[in-house]
Amino acid sequence: MILDTAYMITAFVTLLVVIDPIAIAPLFLAMTPNMTGAQRERIARRAVLVAGLILVVFAFAGKAVLDFIGISMAAFRVAGGVLLFLTALDMLFERRTKRREDTTEADPDHEDPSVFPLAIPLIAGPGAIASVILLIGRKPGGEGLLIVLTITAIVLFFMYVMLRLSSRLEQAMGKVAINVFTRIFGMLLAALSVQFVLDGLAEFGFVTPLG
Repeated sequence: MILDTAYMITAFVTLLVVIDPIAIAPLFLAMTPNMTGAQRERIARRAVLVAGLILVVFAFAGKAVLDFIGISMAAFRVAGGVLLFLTALDMLFERRTKRREDTTEADPDHEDPSVFPLAIPLIAGPGAIASVILLIGRKPGGEGLLIVLTITAIVLFFMYVMLRLSSRLEQAMGKVAINVFTRIFGMLLAALSVQFVLDGLAEFGFVTPLG
């Protein structure tokens, strides 16, 4: 079996940008004040596992749910592309970071933020769920499912590492560098979201796909 390298790169960049481990790491620190390293490690592990379970469920059942409701994959591509584009705008103009900070501050006395708000909606949010379904829809079958699940696991492992190293990361990079990376990722996500919309419109016959 010859793997589709372009598809793998697209899937990796999309999930990395949408899940955005670099942006979540500082928020993880804010959600776990005065906790020991062992407590933070336990929260990080649980959050990543819960988020991974959610994404796996949608990877396997997302298309079936759409078929049951009567939504075509082309329509979902357009809707998902628009959703991802709005996420990209939030990243470019720092609205998403502020919203995540507001979510963090909404329940300051919550002792274990691993499930909410860390796993849901910060890691496995609407953008990540939509991305998984859209990516699998671009390459139906076992190969696409295997690639997306593998890349999802890689990105979530990177998320776990970033959460574990969040204290050192914040000291090493600083807020300026984190903001720069967030904007670069936002630009990439905007371009990818437009591609999703064009793919959906091409299936409807509104545009002619290039190549």
